[in-house]
Amino acid sequence: MIIHQLSVFLENKSGRIAEVLEVLGKENIRITALSMADTNEFGILRLIVSDPDKARALLKEQLFTVNISDVISVMAPDEARYYAKVLKILSDIEISVEYTYAFSTGKKSIIILRCSDNEKAIKAIKDHEMELLKASDLYKI
Repeated sequence: MIIHQLSVFLENKSGRIAEVLEVLGKENIRITALSMADTNEFGILRLIVSDPDKARALLKEQLFTVNISDVISVMAPDEARYYAKVLKILSDIEISVEYTYAFSTGKKSIIILRCSDNEKAIKAIKDHEMELLKASDLYKI
């Protein structure tokens, strides 16, 4: 149930995201999800890709600062109340969410979460009969 996500540290200047995507595109790496958080000087590009180990190696060869972090993924109806339900489940057992982002696949949303305790979060979400995605399922979307 753990998903491997790439985190790429970039200078905050024009064209840097495109450079990352060009490297991955040349090797036919598929991108399932992408999120960018930035400050005035740098940003963190987060990516869920079809082959995170290969993508990491390709980016490192091009001298990008990149690492792999563990996240979890929940599939839920694309209504705010379901996203809130996931967050409430976690807060009720004092798991903090370091960051989250989501994307829609039609009538469902895929919620990506980086939690203070991913294993405990997985158990809590399963206990509430919510649908967790395996890495192999998510990489195929």
